[in-house]
Formats: sequence, C-alpha cells, structure tokens
Amino acid sequence: MLSRTAAALVPLFGRLTVTLDGDAALAPGSIVAANHTSLSDPAVVLAALRRVGVEPVVMAAAGLWRVPLLGRALTHGGHVPVHRADPRAARCLEDAAAALARGRLVLIYGEGGIPDFESATETPPHRFRSGLARLAAATGAPVVPLGQAGARRLMSGGGPRQFANLASAPLRRPGLRVHIGAPVRLTGDLPTATAQARRAVTAAWLTATGRADEPSRLVMTPSRLRPATAPRSAPAASSRRT
Repeated sequence: MLSRTAAALVPLFGRLTVTLDGDAALAPGSIVAANHTSLSDPAVVLAALRRVGVEPVVMAAAGLWRVPLLGRALTHGGHVPVHRADPRAARCLEDAAAALARGRLVLIYGEGGIPDFESATETPPHRFRSGLARLAAATGAPVVPLGQAGARRLMSGGGPRQFANLASAPLRRPGLRVHIGAPVRLTGDLPTATAQARRAVTAAWLTATGRADEPSRLVMTPSRLRPATAPRSAPAASSRRT
C-alpha cells in the first residue's frame, strides 16, 4: 500500500525521473541501499522503485509505527521497525534477513538518519552505519545502490519551513531524480564493506545529480519500460522527464 500511495502522490509534487545503469538488476532477495536526505525521500524512492516493478520491505525508524494509520500500513506491509539504542535493535536485522529469504527486496538507508542542515543543497551520502554491511554479510545478498536527488526541494529546513516547502511543491514542480546502479557484493571486514557500500551509493547519487558520465538506461513510463542506452559520447548519464 505504501508503494502504491507513493507512486500516486509523488508525481503530484514533482517531476520524477528514474534511470538505471545498463547492468542494473533488482533480483529477488536483494538489498536496496539508498542515500537519505529528507523526510520526503522515502516516498520518492518507493515511487521510483514501483515504476520499475519493485515494492520493497522498508527498514524505518520504529517511531513511525506510533503514527496513526501509517503504523498500521507499515505493519500490514511487513516493513521492519529499527529500534535504536534499544535491546530490540538486533531484531531488525533478523527480520530483514527473513524478508530477504522470502525473496523480498529490502530497502535500507545506510546513513541511518537525515543530515542536519537547513538548505535544500544536495550533499553526498554521509557516513554509513554498519547495519547494511552486517545484513549483507549475514545473508550473502547483493546490494543494489540507489541515489536520489531533489527530495530536499520538497522538504528541508525546520518544521514549519518543511511543510511550507511541501505545500508549495505542486506549484514549483521540482525535479526528483533517482538512479539505480549495478548490484555489488560487499567484501572484507565490516569497515571495508561499509565503505564499499557508501562508494557505490555515492556513485549512484552522482549520476542522479547529473555529475557522472556513465551511460544509463531510461525508464520512460510507469507501465511500460523502454530501455535506451545513452550515446558513448554523452558527457553525462542520459535522463528524461517522466
């Protein structure tokens, strides 16, 4: 239900573009690792993933389960609450591993939180926590890096400013860009694997922001995927508004 709702609402607030690396794959039992910049980017990411036929299990802050209606939807969808600094903290990785074993894709935010700054400026992914690498090591699941940019133009700043930005978004129609990279297998110890995951997500984020020159495959419409390889001479990844 969350994925369907996001797919319906996000295009009302901005112009969503989704691109993929030529060898991107979202196989059952994969971990999708995304950068986290705003309260609005989970909706953007869910809408983008549904556009390519994926409705993941989301690892999210446990406090969201206390929000009326949202908590019920999270429980109904089998999403995973993350309890920080709590004896139940380890259980979230067990629940995520069980979802992967069932063939679900699991969406995780490696940073574990939103960066603390006021402006809508795009910044690279911040330091990753070890949970992503621990989940990958425990399950052997591939990690699909996902970079998103533009969500801070929907919501950023302090509380009143965030909601003012969101209220004006349908008029401003900011560009919302999501890029999905090729899956990687994390190797080495936890710090090494964590750094590897962050590099992969950063590369996807750079492509989403238009700062990389890797060819990409374009998703044209929600209902019909039409892959197209960017010209080799193109200075940046090909993208088009959807």
